[in-house]
Amino acid sequence: MKKIGLLNSELSYEISKLGHGDSICIADCGLPIPEDTKRIDLSVSLGIPSFNDVFWAVDSETKFETAYVAKEAITHNKEFFDFMDNWCRENDVELVILTHSLLKERTRNCKAVIRTGECLPYCNVILESGVIF
Repeated sequence: MKKIGLLNSELSYEISKLGHGDSICIADCGLPIPEDTKRIDLSVSLGIPSFNDVFWAVDSETKFETAYVAKEAITHNKEFFDFMDNWCRENDVELVILTHSLLKERTRNCKAVIRTGECLPYCNVILESGVIF
């Protein structure tokens, strides 16, 4: 049995395949996921697992260079927006703010969308992989 890191085999596998510039999305339970995009559904019930639980697990295994967040989060989920803004600043990650419609469109280019049980509005981020060297 694996001792550390991500225990979900699908999630671990998709993250291990990320190359520089590839992206994944961590989403709340309401974000529509395109039919042809890989869906990793971790949701159990409303709020379980939370966005933060999944985010920290993914962040512990991956280097990111860009994060895309919907501008609607600034007014409708300030706590989430501030969390992402602070994380980006602390980790030298570029924060790109775009409309929620554009964020949903960008999920088509993600290697996977990870669906959480989060039920707060606009609690979605697309993370673009960086390099560790």
